[in-house]
Amino acid sequence: MKKKKFRVSTLLFVLLLSLMINAQMAVAQKYEFGGGLGIATYSGDIIRRLDPGQIGIQGTLFGRRNFDNVWTFRGGVSFARLNAADSVRPIDPVAAFRDAGFNGSLFEISAVMEYHFLDYTHPQSQYRFSPYGFLGLGFAGFVGSGRKFDNDPNPDGYTVGTPVIPFGIGIKYKLSKKWILAAEFGARATFTDGLDKLYGEEPIISRFPDPNNSNTLSGYNYGNYSDKDWYYFLGITISYSFSSVKCYAY
Repeated sequence: MKKKKFRVSTLLFVLLLSLMINAQMAVAQKYEFGGGLGIATYSGDIIRRLDPGQIGIQGTLFGRRNFDNVWTFRGGVSFARLNAADSVRPIDPVAAFRDAGFNGSLFEISAVMEYHFLDYTHPQSQYRFSPYGFLGLGFAGFVGSGRKFDNDPNPDGYTVGTPVIPFGIGIKYKLSKKWILAAEFGARATFTDGLDKLYGEEPIISRFPDPNNSNTLSGYNYGNYSDKDWYYFLGITISYSFSSVKCYAY
């Protein structure tokens, strides 16, 4: 009788211990740190659509905290070079006469949540990869130089600071238990119209020649006041996990 009680007690203890371990694994958090390189471009009053001919380099450092097999928090800092010029590919005849252009350095700090569509972190998962999406908040500072129009008397430097909304998609591939490779495309919606130095709220001034009559000046604004500037990152990242891959419980 005592042996039976001992066995039952032992089984209950093992069961309780297993439940406790599973509970710990359910809330365990895996940390990653990594970096990446890629390209950056912008859209605004000089470039309306993504232009492969006007890109700059982009780099990032980040840390991740994986809450489970689906949700991950990522905080990071990024650096990018942005440039654009009407002389490269003008969007219309007015832009060709305007001949505006800019270049400069952008610094960004951001925090996003990633959502993974496949359970690629489970040791027994049939997948070694997962597509994911992300959304968050951030702040960007831009230090640049540029001209608003041809023969601009003040082609000096300028600075812009703006909140940003980063979002995008990517795909991760588990190289090993510790290393994860990812490719990502992200867009940043800003709250400024001044990355390219062409503020739409400035008054219309008769400055540019009429496309139909070069001897007549027409009134054209510096930029489009109805929208804000955007910038975009495309790159490859690699990260290292500082704890073993957990089998998360749901």
